[in-house]
Amino acid sequence: MDTTLKEISYSTTKPYATLNTLTERTKNVWFVCHGMGHLSYYFLRHFKGLNPDENYIIAPQAPSLYYQGTTFKHVGASWLTRENTSAETENIMQYFDAIFKAENLPQHLNLNILGYSQGVSVSMRYIAKRQLYCSQLILHSGGIPKELTPADFEFLNTNVSLVYGTKDEYLNDERIAYETERANSLFKNKVTIIPFDGTHEVNSDVIVRLG
Repeated sequence: MDTTLKEISYSTTKPYATLNTLTERTKNVWFVCHGMGHLSYYFLRHFKGLNPDENYIIAPQAPSLYYQGTTFKHVGASWLTRENTSAETENIMQYFDAIFKAENLPQHLNLNILGYSQGVSVSMRYIAKRQLYCSQLILHSGGIPKELTPADFEFLNTNVSLVYGTKDEYLNDERIAYETERANSLFKNKVTIIPFDGTHEVNSDVIVRLG
């Protein structure tokens, strides 16, 4: 009995969430990718400290939904797993393309890209694959994809911040040193390291400071 894994292509509809309104007073657009278990509209609460007149925030939502815990009440989302990663990454890239097309953002605005936890990998892959210029890149408590190289970011001359909690349960000194070295190698030592006193959590105060 032979088992064959096959593929098809089809159209699908996926949500994303925004915070504030894009107006002539808007100066900064934020494209923010949540971590595993988050949903986009909940993730946006971490950006409410930014000036609403000047900042417009776009939060895509990871495509795979699942129930968290054993009560089946709370729903979370996940970006990628080790299963069929290449094809799933391309699906996410096309989803991001569709968001940018739908938003039709003015070219003069500053584009800030933030990835938190699992969202670091998809945000960095999108920048690399689409050669997307941004004014600021914030890598918050996540791992840098192993396949990315300095050549992927040669076009990018921007502010890069590496943010992590000093009590993050997913990090140790060895992992912090590794991710710091990776970030510096990719962005030619133009990385600002921002540790904070906390666990594996989104730091809204750091976001406001960087905004």
